[in-house]
Amino acid sequence: MTKTRTRVLKKGLWTLRTAGPRTVARKAAKLAYVRLGDGSPELSIHPDDIADSARPVLPVPTQGPPRNSKFTVGWICTPPALGSGGHTTMFRMIRALEDAGHTCIVYLYDRHGGQLSTHTAIIREGWPQVHAEVRHVGSGLAGLDACVATSWESAHVLATHGRQPMRRLYFVQDYEPYFHPRGSEYALAEDSYRLGFRCIALGEMVANSLVKEVGIHTDVTQFGCDTAVYRVDQTSHSARSGVVFYARPGNPRRGYWLARLALRDFHQRHPEVPIYVYGADARDLPFDAKVYPRLTPMELNSLYNRCVAGLALSFTNISLVAEELLSAGAIPVVNDSPEARADLQNPYVAWARPTPAGIAEALTAVVTTPGIDARANSASRSVRDGWGRAERDVVRIVEEEVYGSQ
Repeated sequence: MTKTRTRVLKKGLWTLRTAGPRTVARKAAKLAYVRLGDGSPELSIHPDDIADSARPVLPVPTQGPPRNSKFTVGWICTPPALGSGGHTTMFRMIRALEDAGHTCIVYLYDRHGGQLSTHTAIIREGWPQVHAEVRHVGSGLAGLDACVATSWESAHVLATHGRQPMRRLYFVQDYEPYFHPRGSEYALAEDSYRLGFRCIALGEMVANSLVKEVGIHTDVTQFGCDTAVYRVDQTSHSARSGVVFYARPGNPRRGYWLARLALRDFHQRHPEVPIYVYGADARDLPFDAKVYPRLTPMELNSLYNRCVAGLALSFTNISLVAEELLSAGAIPVVNDSPEARADLQNPYVAWARPTPAGIAEALTAVVTTPGIDARANSASRSVRDGWGRAERDVVRIVEEEVYGSQ
């Protein structure tokens, strides 16, 4: 064995003893990625599907169908996972159009393929109220009166594959360039808003960002809250005692690592308060916690009803979790920012400095303030009831776009 190999072996054994097998595995995976690939991550969209706002304008119908007639609308999205908040909001809008008598078709864009039957089964299980046919984008976008993009990738796909005359819209739930570092994907996401589609912004943060960053004025609708699911359980006689955290390690905008640090600090101050983590199979947490990788909405409401407070961090558009917590009587601790306050103007929110100590202090203030049950009931009554406003807005805007000014 050469001296170099001996040094490498000794270093590997030392790392294994001091850092543990998980760290060794991560280092090995990173090394293999660098050596086997070119060191660059893959785009979330195929290069052939990227559009360009500098290209000619896409064709639209010369005349819309007769007013009050029924029409067909496509919706392009990525394959959903059960419980996906963004997909849930999209499916609410699809259901509203279906309730208005229109036909909707869901077109899935899967960068890496995947079985349509598998994706369809997930949609039927997670959103059984939606009747839309499910297809792959590759099957073509013909025969549509309108098509709606739901993310920056799907906007590019619509511009690339939807060349037939149709009306094109863009349901914008967040300002998605903020999802990426300044670079290629940031620029491509930003350009998606310049493709000429009619944009429907979910909330003032998105609308303001589109004006400020891109110079585009949009239709605007507002957030809602599913108060039929998230509500105070008046039959429960258990005292609220815990704090809950929605963990999304793969989404940097959800502040996972900041929350970990804050909860470690909080646990040191209040080891008697149980901590619950849901949304991911979070491991190696630096504090004691009960982890629920996946919960149904009803199970989640039950968990919220056991908690005094919950972390609802988001560094772009506000998370739906904040108002769902309020509706269930738990006080959301939210990182303070103008973007978050734009769409969450509620007196029961605990705004926190976005630092570990700032968030821990906000949690401490919530769990140590008397009158927990009375505050829970008041907080629950303060939320927006349902998604009716957004559903009516989307139906009205799509119908205006399809029928035209006739």
